[in-house]
Amino acid sequence: MSRTVQCVVLKREAPGLDRPPYPGELGKRIFENVSKEAWAGWLKHQTMLINEYRLTPIEPKARKFLESEMEKFFFGTGSQAPEGFQPPKP
Repeated sequence: MSRTVQCVVLKREAPGLDRPPYPGELGKRIFENVSKEAWAGWLKHQTMLINEYRLTPIEPKARKFLESEMEKFFFGTGSQAPEGFQPPKP
């Protein structure tokens, strides 16, 4: 039986992650409060941020930016797309 969490993003109970997805205290908070579905949403948003800002995730400055955006996405006011971003048309 999979574990469930009261997801802070979906505002409902949903299947939780199998293990902390990120190291440290932030990873622990995500594991305890974020569902698999919400984590998948973050991965899509993170990919968009990396592409739009042309980030290199191995660089410390980019990692710090992404960590800050991750915290906002889950526990803050939300992470916003870059100004002028237009999602691709299906």
